Amino acid sequence: MANNLKLSNEAVNAEADALSVLLDNGYLRIYDGTQAATADTAIGAQVLLAELRINTDAAPVAVAGVLTFNAITQDSNANNSGTASWFRALKSDGSTVMFDGTVGTSGCDLNIATTSIVAGAIVGVTSFVYTVNKG
Repeated sequence: MANNLKLSNEAVNAEADALSVLLDNGYLRIYDGTQAATADTAIGAQVLLAELRINTDAAPVAVAGVLTFNAITQDSNANNSGTASWFRALKSDGSTVMFDGTVGTSGCDLNIATTSIVAGAIVGVTSFVYTVNKG
């Protein structure tokens, strides 16, 4: 028989909440170009556009495996100009990668007001949600 794993709300909430703790006071780094193949893949030619700080308490407890992150501290001075297309989430040490995702103005893993980033401009998050797959 094929694999058909299904997780309970309790299980997906525990997974999401553990990830939230790992991201407390962490970073969101927004890049241009093609998203890395995996979150373990080193950054290549992609340009760092902005770096934002995750709240000391990243998110309230998950509901049905969904983390809706608390306010993210905006980047008041974007690093470079370019078109934001993906992000990398890191622990508070600034080097341990947790996951990558898409960036856009709506319907993406990380939503920002505009994907057209200008060096020196303010970059803020409009919404950031992470969902654990229940299977």
